[in-house]
Amino acid sequence: MTATSTDRPRGNRLPRLARRRQLLDAALEVFVARGYHAAAMDEIAERAGVSKPVLYQHFPGKQELYLALLDESVERLIDGLRTALRSNEDNRERVNATFTAYFGYVAEHSGTFRLVFESDFTSEPAVRARLDAADRLCADMISEVIKEGAGLGDDEAHLLSIGLLGMAQVSARYWLGNVGAISREAAEQLVTRLAWRGISGWPRTSDTSDAEENRGS
Repeated sequence: MTATSTDRPRGNRLPRLARRRQLLDAALEVFVARGYHAAAMDEIAERAGVSKPVLYQHFPGKQELYLALLDESVERLIDGLRTALRSNEDNRERVNATFTAYFGYVAEHSGTFRLVFESDFTSEPAVRARLDAADRLCADMISEVIKEGAGLGDDEAHLLSIGLLGMAQVSARYWLGNVGAISREAAEQLVTRLAWRGISGWPRTSDTSDAEENRGS
């Protein structure tokens, strides 16, 4: 059950980091419920159970609150993908782990995912710059694995990594909007199979050489 201002004691002194966490959690609730433009600092302060001056001591304005939530969300997603890519040396298992991590993030942090990718504020330059930087970092991580496993050049590997990242984003957003139509596990497996059937068309260079040698024998 979501806590309200009547549930939270007003005026209690908290350590700075704890207060910041409290304010960010309240802001997330309001942003998800109202959208960025309709959200008000008054409501965020009320939801957190603090006065507006306390809120402004930590965040000069609504945009700073939003960007702090965005940075946290993007960092969490990047860390999950990095861990997935390092989790196994088998490329098929890496693909599976990566899509599992992405869908897991969406399922467990649906509010922040919607806030990041479906907000009415994503066209703001400061927001767009952060999202673009996150996409580049994720694509770079995936691209390195593709180059190693598929024997492709930088440009080709980067293009494929962008395609895989887009597949994860779009399919996860669709699944989130239709939760109940298909289970998370089934969705992960479907998209993983689609991605693997495509990416496995570029085997390791050594695998390609072995296959050509076998065909010639």
